Amino acid sequence: MRKVLSGNEAIARGAYEAGVAVAAGYPGTPSTEILENLASYGEVYCEWAPNEKVALEVAAGACWTGVRAMATMKHVGLNVAADPLMTLSYTGVRGGLVLVVADDPGMYSSQNEQDSRNYARFAKVPLLEPSDGQEAKDLVNVALDISERFDTPVVLRSTTRLSHSISVVDLGERRSPPVPSFVKDPQKLVMLPLYARGRRRKVEERMRALRVFSERFPYNRIIWRERKLGVVTSGVCYQYVEEAFPEASVLKLTMTHPLPKGLVKSFAEQVEEVLVVEELDPFLEEQIRSLGVRAEGRRYFSGIGELGPDGVIRGRMRWEGGDVPEPGQEADLPPRPPVMCPGCPHRGIFYVLSRMDVVITGDIGCYTLAVFPPLKAMDTLICMGASISASMGMAKAGLKKPVVGVVGDSTFFHSGMTGLLDVAYNRGDVTIIVLDNRTTAMTGHQDHPGTGRTLMGEETEETRAEDIARALGIRRVRVVDPYDLRRTEYVLKEEVASGEASVVISRRPCVLLSREYGPRYEVSAEACTGCGRCLRLGCPALEKGTKVRINSLCTGCGLCAQVCRFGAIVREEG
Repeated sequence: MRKVLSGNEAIARGAYEAGVAVAAGYPGTPSTEILENLASYGEVYCEWAPNEKVALEVAAGACWTGVRAMATMKHVGLNVAADPLMTLSYTGVRGGLVLVVADDPGMYSSQNEQDSRNYARFAKVPLLEPSDGQEAKDLVNVALDISERFDTPVVLRSTTRLSHSISVVDLGERRSPPVPSFVKDPQKLVMLPLYARGRRRKVEERMRALRVFSERFPYNRIIWRERKLGVVTSGVCYQYVEEAFPEASVLKLTMTHPLPKGLVKSFAEQVEEVLVVEELDPFLEEQIRSLGVRAEGRRYFSGIGELGPDGVIRGRMRWEGGDVPEPGQEADLPPRPPVMCPGCPHRGIFYVLSRMDVVITGDIGCYTLAVFPPLKAMDTLICMGASISASMGMAKAGLKKPVVGVVGDSTFFHSGMTGLLDVAYNRGDVTIIVLDNRTTAMTGHQDHPGTGRTLMGEETEETRAEDIARALGIRRVRVVDPYDLRRTEYVLKEEVASGEASVVISRRPCVLLSREYGPRYEVSAEACTGCGRCLRLGCPALEKGTKVRINSLCTGCGLCAQVCRFGAIVREEG
């Protein structure tokens, strides 16, 4: 049977067919759809963990019972999961364990670019890179086979282009999972120094065996064509190379760590010149050059952003010494800056903050869009949960201005709670706003511990941010409806001036999730003065002309009516 699947759907299908029994992850583009699709099969336990560290630890525990397990995350999530990964390299596995990480060259939905291949090398674990949907599916099972054969976690690396592109995939049947069991073996699974020293030697023994294995790994293959040029590449870059260098011989590497050094040297000896085509870091190039092979890559192909076919073609032009045109310009269209949705409950909070003389430390979520005009209500952004910790640092540095940290509900549960504990423990004079829109909105409305539902669709305990805040030692905790601007402004000003740590929960469901649209508003042309005050909300339902008008995007939230000083915005009649 054949089916058209995205790369993420193919990975999910691969996990299903490979007999994975437990899969855990945290939503993050471009990896999110893997678990969502795997959960739909109904025969695999899938969960959204509070963060990626927890997800990998859940998968590790499952694999130690002898079943196959998978953890999924995006590249920045691997930073969070790096702690258990480094030690799981020592403990090894029982059932297979694959860690799927999706990098984001070009930063389409991320705060940085990073090359996760370095983590595999750092942790001394095998690394596989599929180049299309079929390989994405097949390599899940291959990774789990390698994991069980060599007693190691295996990293399967995807990228945005692979995760979201579609191709025809041949489907297979599901492998039956074994019955879980557990055998005590502290010397393998308890990594105190006495036992870890012995396991450290096992890691090096495993790497020696994997180097031999990589030389004959069947997915590493040579496509012989003309011998004047040989291109070494991996992952989705192979597809770009096939378009840009149709006449060249290609060494397509799928196991990129450990590098099959003998295969690389043999290939290089049979071509006149070697080019390395890869995105982000010169991961392959540096290793290949260390073998004494004269190879060029970064000299011609950018390490910034996604290459794509055009980027590889421009690299070829540089290699050939010709003029390289600038990347094609988009049509001369009116700019469309990113904005929060019409009716977004976060808009009220940021409108109030934009009118206060405070420093605003931001976090990861769709509310990060508040940094743009006209709101301009965010001053810093690092990573998940950092808004709380950064606000603490600013306050303790002696900053005279009040500091407000803003964090989403899912992000708060992911990594904000420890920062808030620090605020309570070390007596921080900051105000933290938890934007509770009842979902993980930015990645497509996934559930989290505060929604009362699991990824498997089960009803569960609904964790409330205000209860967590009080349990952590925060005495001042308030809840506001961000559609009520007057009340929201009153509470925020009071808490900022309180002289102690406080938490404000802004609770209103994401309008795209709830679909709770009220009667639309309209502008009275007679009453409107054209002052533009309502436009400072940054709502796409408001349009500026000689007078302001409200378009069909209006959800009826009423913020604009509250902002207007002249009573010019009223509910539509009828």
